[in-house]
Parts: sequence; C-alpha cells; structure tokens
Amino acid sequence: MRLPVPDEILPADRLGRVHFVGVGGAGLSAIARIMAARGLSVSGSDDADTPFLPALREAGVRLFHGYAAEHVAGLGPDDTLVVTTAAREDNPEVLAARARGVRLYPRSAGLASVMAGRRVVAVAGTHGKTTTTSMLTCALLACGADPTYAVGGLLGATGRNADAGAGPLFVAEADESDGAFLHYRPDVAIVTNVGADHLDQWGSVEAYRAAFVDFVDTMPAGSEGGLLVVGTDDEGGAALADHAEASGREVVRVGLGEGCDLLAADVLLEGSTSTFTVHQATPEGVVELGRVRLAVPGRHYVLDALAALGAGLRLGHPFGDLVAGLESFTGTGRRMERKGEAAGVGVYDSYAHQPAEIAGDLEAARSLAGEGRVLVAFQPHLVSRTRLFGAQMGAALGAADEVVVLDVYVAREDPDPAVTGALVADAVPLPDGAVAFVAGLDDAASELVRRARPGDLVLTLGAGDVTTLGPRLLDLLED
Repeated sequence: MRLPVPDEILPADRLGRVHFVGVGGAGLSAIARIMAARGLSVSGSDDADTPFLPALREAGVRLFHGYAAEHVAGLGPDDTLVVTTAAREDNPEVLAARARGVRLYPRSAGLASVMAGRRVVAVAGTHGKTTTTSMLTCALLACGADPTYAVGGLLGATGRNADAGAGPLFVAEADESDGAFLHYRPDVAIVTNVGADHLDQWGSVEAYRAAFVDFVDTMPAGSEGGLLVVGTDDEGGAALADHAEASGREVVRVGLGEGCDLLAADVLLEGSTSTFTVHQATPEGVVELGRVRLAVPGRHYVLDALAALGAGLRLGHPFGDLVAGLESFTGTGRRMERKGEAAGVGVYDSYAHQPAEIAGDLEAARSLAGEGRVLVAFQPHLVSRTRLFGAQMGAALGAADEVVVLDVYVAREDPDPAVTGALVADAVPLPDGAVAFVAGLDDAASELVRRARPGDLVLTLGAGDVTTLGPRLLDLLED
C-alpha cells in the first residue's frame, strides 16, 4: 500500500496516539521505538514475529499479532496510523482508521515526524546504507554525542535498530526504494554510491540517478551550509558530487581513488579484519591521519567506514574518538552475520542482493575462509531486479567455489514464469557441477550439506527468506 505523503508533516508530539501497521519491519519498528522513548502512546501490529519486536516490548509498545479492526478502536482524527508499504489494500486496520478519519502516514512521513527539531544526518546510496549508518552511530557514541538513530538492521553494539538519544543529532538510514528519502531534508547527507536499483519504482537508470540529485537538492545550500559526503569511486557518485558543489553545498569526496578529500590507502584484508590508512587532502597538501583496523572484513566496509569518518570529522569530532567507535563496530544483523559452525563448516548470512553487494561480500567471505572453500546459496529478490540484473548477479557469484541458486523471492510484484533463478544460475561462470538451481529452501539445505566439507565457509545471500536457511543448514550438519 502506497499512501501519499502529506504536504505538512506534523512533529511527533502532535500525532496523538500512534498505531503502526506492520510494526515488525525494520523501518516502522525504529520509528515506534523512538516515539515510545519520547513518551508517546504507541501500539502496533504485525502478522509475523521479527527480531525487532523484543526491543519494542521492552520500550512498552503494545503489540498485536495479526491485523484486526479492534486493534485501532478508540483512534480518532487527532491520532495517527503509520502504515508499511507491504500492507494490503484491504487491511482491516487501515479500513477502520479511514472510516474514523484517523490521520494516515506512510513510513517516510512517520520518520520525518520524529526528525523534527533535530540536526538530521541522512545516509543514502544504492548499497552500504545500513552499515554506514551503523558505523557512524558507533563513531558518534564513542565521541559522547549520544545521537538518536534509526537503522535498517540490528546494531551489534546495542542489539537494537533505534534509540532516542539526548544529543541534537538524528542519524537515519534514508531509503530510496520508494522515494522516501526525498522527504527528510537533511542538514548532512552521506551517499555511499549511486548505481542502479529499484527500477520497478523509477523506470530507468537515468530516473534513479536523478532521484539522488533531487535528494541532494532537499538540503540547505549556500550560507545555510548543507554538507554532502559522497563516495566518488563510482561514476554516479562522482557526478552527484559535482552537482552538489555547483549548487552551493559543501562536498567531501571519499574513496580509494584520486581526487578524494578523504582517501583510504594500503588496504589490508586479513581474516575477519580490514585495515587501512586514512589520508586527508588539505590546502597545504595530503596529510596522513592514521591507521584504522575494522573488526569486519571487506573492501566495501572500508568505504563505508571512510564515509562515516568523513561525516564525523566535518561534524567537529576528533579523529581518534571516531576511529575508536569505528573499531568497536562488530556488524549489523544480516550483514556478513555469523550464524554458527557445525561439522567444521562456518555459516554466515548477508542481505546482499545486488551484483556489487554480492561481489563485496564474496571478497569478505574469501578473507574469512582462509584456505577453505566458499560455498554460496543465493536467492534473487524481486522479479524486476532479476530480469534486469540476473546475468550480473550470476557473474558476481563466480567468485565462489560452488553456488546453489534458489528461485526468485517474489515481493511487491506478480510472478513471471520467464524470470526465475535459472537466469542467475545459467550466468555463473563456474565449471559444470559447481552450480545448482534448486526449487526451495529445503532442497538448498540438502544440496549444501551434500557439497560442504570441513574447512568450508557457507554464505547465504539475499533479501528474502533465505536468511532462515543458515539455522536449517547448521542443524543438518550437526546431524
């Protein structure tokens, strides 16, 4: 369900009682937790049990399992319903709220309402948003800034995806998939990269990239001083930096290449760590700031950390304190998350579902595996994404030793019999027998058990229910 964003978004303290339809999702649960921490009357419903619900119960949010009109009984025109885009048009709570004249907000309006009155730092990009938001949060916490934060995954340092801090900063992951990030009007923006995704929403690569230009244009310019920190190793990010600078925003370019204001050099990926040296461009020349050792492996995590560092420095925090926070970062749920080990086989899970994300996580997996092999179970996500990028996904999976591909996880779209996981499996450049296309999760688990041997690392990849495969696999390996 896609609700219009109202012309005027009220601050959270004027929303009355707030009920969340789909409260178990990463986005809505974060908003609900912050509102509850600020003393608002908050309730919510969901038809699934998710990892975000325990923190809501701790915060005193009244939760309902399933959707029913009686869950919104007593709500009136001075109250608010915040609705997930995954809600069906016939959702009984939405229908009942409409009949009573209850204010209806989409997720983006709900997040904008809790941002009111804070200095907003919004983290956007085709990939890396969750990790960069999490890293910046850890860095700011280490500096004593006590920010409010809303992240699209469970932050390892706190075990939660949101907290209402006492400081003036609000750090938020800004999702471009449905245009939500166009409603936040940040003071500071981080754009990790600008590639191509969610073309079911935007229609073309050009329109997708133009949305990031529109996002930058929502920031203050000139003397009001909007700041953009942007990864410029990719063409889209470099073009966005040029636009922001030409339109009167301060720009910090970060990356591994030349022309960056903040540069990572001498990158070393070793086991579960990533180490790099930070160089900063100054009017007097390039200055070495110091060495950083992350507790997560992968070149893409180096870039995420560099973006967080660039924002933290421009916000006035000391390099040493920021680095201490970055080095304390232990990961975010579903981002190279270790699920366990059985029969000498390590199992990890990651949300990666785009070609660049797959390539980055496989590089990290190779570092973790050492002398062992890397086996991957990949579940394509969305029919439209698989149609457009299936061959590129397959090419990226070629960095593994063996690959099991599941069928497309269908969400928000109708199935297309011409678009299946076979499009990905057929494009994996590995020898015969090293790639299998299977029907479902049970078949994938059996196939992985058949292929795995002690010393291997198994990585489950995708944005759908493939995340449930790791525990199944561990149980089978134990047996």
